[in-house]
Amino acid sequence: MSTPETTAGAGAQPASVSDVRNFVFLAIAVVLAFATLYALFFAPQTVLHELAHDGRHLFGAPCH
Repeated sequence: MSTPETTAGAGAQPASVSDVRNFVFLAIAVVLAFATLYALFFAPQTVLHELAHDGRHLFGAPCH
């Protein structure tokens, strides 16, 4: 005779927090990778120039 403890949920386990965190980090990395590829291949060159220019100001490097 089988009991509920031996038959219920044979392989179903809830996702742990670390699994969800890893999935979120992977999703963010994939989105950033696609955004980088888009910026390198499809964005107008003036957009890339302005991003680089603003980045230099952000890090305190002189550019003028």
